[in-house]
Amino acid sequence: MSKTKYSEKAQDKVGKVMHEFKEGKLKSSSGKKVTSRKQAVAIGISEAREKGLKVPSKKK
Repeated sequence: MSKTKYSEKAQDKVGKVMHEFKEGKLKSSSGKKVTSRKQAVAIGISEAREKGLKVPSKKK
């Protein structure tokens, strides 16, 4: 079974976002504090995608 491949820079981006989440400083687009770990990961992946980093496409 193959694992999904993310680039090193994409992993770094998600790591930085998770660090913000753990410090309680991560905010969603509406400006509210993010409390869900899953939502924090989704934000990190989304930001990596915006930068054009290698992130697998969304499942349909």
